[in-house]
Amino acid sequence: MLKNHASDPLLAHIARAQTLIEALPYIRQFRGATVVIKYGGAAMVEHELETLVIQDIALMAMIGMKPVVVHGGGPEITALLKRLGKQATFIDGHRVTDEETLDVAEMVLAGKINSDIVMDLNRVGAKAIGLSGKDMGLLTARKKYHQNKDGSHHDIGFVGEVSSVQPEAIRILQQHDVIPVISPLGVDEHGQGYNINADTAAAAIAGALQADKFVLLTDVQGVLRERNDPNSLIGSLNRQEVEALIADGTIAGGMIPKVRACTSAIDAGCRKTHILDGRIPHSLLLELFTTSGIGTQIVP
Repeated sequence: MLKNHASDPLLAHIARAQTLIEALPYIRQFRGATVVIKYGGAAMVEHELETLVIQDIALMAMIGMKPVVVHGGGPEITALLKRLGKQATFIDGHRVTDEETLDVAEMVLAGKINSDIVMDLNRVGAKAIGLSGKDMGLLTARKKYHQNKDGSHHDIGFVGEVSSVQPEAIRILQQHDVIPVISPLGVDEHGQGYNINADTAAAAIAGALQADKFVLLTDVQGVLRERNDPNSLIGSLNRQEVEALIADGTIAGGMIPKVRACTSAIDAGCRKTHILDGRIPHSLLLELFTTSGIGTQIVP
């Protein structure tokens, strides 16, 4: 019967139905699962990709998963600083953050970006609320110093690292099927605010929640066996294999902090982590709801 419809749209509909059937066991498995998503890179600044990611997150919530979104915003902070006539300064990838830069970071992260993501999720039918790491003591921070190659330390201003996570605010929202959207800002015991790397903040939150999954959306495919060879993507690694690949130089450069974020989440109690290329349309759904996946998963 299908052969008689070779040029018929029916075949396309059947293919869609088969895709849904492939996803069925994963939908059943992950119902009620907490998934922390670090949202950044091209997926956050290119409108078409942004729309698809928002749809993916909303769908996850609607089928019973419990997504938690932690977003970045580095390019937007740099752009606003430039418009204000202030030059952004970086040391080995760390933004030097004086008081004015911290104010701009808070305006961009807790203000525009956070509210835009919340609005977009609400518009497609999901329930979402914006949070800052400062809310209800969610992220307690301490000052981070940049370590130079000679072992000395360099003061880079109001850049923080997570010292503790109090996830009660997230759990309250999850009980009511509301998606928390979190900006990576923290405060220390004296009330001083800090800008925190979004990967680090998301990993700490995933660990504190004992999340089922931590997903890093980024602008790379994942871990490659051979640099610049997309066909050498490593689909799965365990904790020990990660350390071996760092030692032999396979994992190098900007990929090291990403896998370190994943391993720190695992060490704190997260069950499984994923590094995904957010430039691929519907990358979240392809990784979570298909047999093969598209990125690199890192497991204990």
